[in-house]
Amino acid sequence: MRKQPTYSHETAEMLAVQALAFIAEDDNRLSAFVASTGIPVQSIRAAAREPNFLAGVLEHILSDDTLLIAFAEGAGINPAEVPRARQALGTLWELDLP
Repeated sequence: MRKQPTYSHETAEMLAVQALAFIAEDDNRLSAFVASTGIPVQSIRAAAREPNFLAGVLEHILSDDTLLIAFAEGAGINPAEVPRARQALGTLWELDLP
């Protein structure tokens, strides 16, 4: 059995940025992301500078099979690449809530 290659941190970040763009390009996907993360739309850009934010983007993609498949098809990748990229990013980012 062939072992799947692991993602470098940089390659995983690029995939996560692509996933964020995919989410942002559709109002319904963006609304679902905002609802699940609690990040106001106007704060996403600032939140994206936080460590591990991109891991959270991939977690969001992974939380919905339909979203995962749509993203993978649009990106021209196998859906199994997303969890590998997520793993390469390490710790999950959590929004600091008051």
